[in-house]
Amino acid sequence: MERIRTIFASLMIITLLMTGMALLPTETQAQDNTIELGYVNWAGTIAETQVARVVLEDMMDYNVEMTMVGVGPIYAALAEGDIDAFMGVWLPQTHGSYVERYKDEIIKTGPNYSGAKIGLVVPEYVDIDSIEELKEHRDKFDGQITGIEPGAGVMQATHTAIEEYGLDFNLMTSSGPAMTGALESAIQNEEWIVVTGWRPHYKFAKFDLKFLEDPNNIYGAKENVYTFHHPKLAQKAPEVVSFFHDFRMTTDEVGQVMAWIEDGMEAEEAAQKWVEENKEKAKGWTNPVVLS
Repeated sequence: MERIRTIFASLMIITLLMTGMALLPTETQAQDNTIELGYVNWAGTIAETQVARVVLEDMMDYNVEMTMVGVGPIYAALAEGDIDAFMGVWLPQTHGSYVERYKDEIIKTGPNYSGAKIGLVVPEYVDIDSIEELKEHRDKFDGQITGIEPGAGVMQATHTAIEEYGLDFNLMTSSGPAMTGALESAIQNEEWIVVTGWRPHYKFAKFDLKFLEDPNNIYGAKENVYTFHHPKLAQKAPEVVSFFHDFRMTTDEVGQVMAWIEDGMEAEEAAQKWVEENKEKAKGWTNPVVLS
C-alpha cells in the first residue's frame, strides 16, 4: 500500500511539473511579441518609424526592434521575412520598381502620409527655376548634383533626368545627412548648389529652398508614403497590421518630429514627445482591446 502511495505521489509531481512547463512561454511565443521594423537612414522614415515604435511598445505592449538597412537590401529583407515591416515606401514612382520586383512577397498598408515630393532642390537665392536651366550655369554648380545613397528612388530618377535633360553633371553619392550638411555649408557661403531633395524634410523648415520645375515630369507628381509588411505578420500579430493600416500623420507632423531631432533631441525622445502631445490621435491607430 505504501508503495502504491509513493508511485501515485510521484506521478502527481511529474504531472504538476509538466503542466507548469506547458504554461511557461516558449521561445516562439516570446519572439511573436517582437516586431522587427526596418528603416533607411532618411530623416522622414526615421521620424515615422520611431513614432510607430513608441505606440507599439507603450500602447500595444509589443517589443520593437529597429534595424537600419540600405534602400535596395531592405526590400529583399522584407520579402524574405527578415524584417516584419518597412514604413518608407514612396509610391507610385520613387519606389515603384522595388515594389514591382517583390510584389508577390510583400503587402501594402497605409498610406502613412500623403503629398510627399521628390526632385532637384536649390536655395531660394539661386537664380534659376527649372531643371532645363542647369546646363546654362554648369560652372556655378561645379558640374555636380549632390545626392544621397545610390539605391534611392530619387537617385534613380536623377540619373534619368541627367540623360533626358542633357545635363553634363556628375551625380555625387553620399547620404541624407551628408547631403544636408553640404547644403548648409553652401548656403552659409551663398554658393550655388543643387541637391536631390524630398519633402517632408527638416531642411525646408531650416532653409529657404525651392524645387526646380520638371517640365518632362521625370520626378512625377506628389506621392504617398506607405508601409509594406511581410505576410507572416498578419498571422502572428494581425492587430499590428491593423495598426499600420490606420497609421496616419501629416507631412507637417512628420516634419515636426524631424525638426526636433535636427535640433538635437534623440530620435526616441522626439517620437515620445510627439505621441504625448498627440495621444488621442495615436490611440486611434491601435486596437481598443489592448489599450490600458
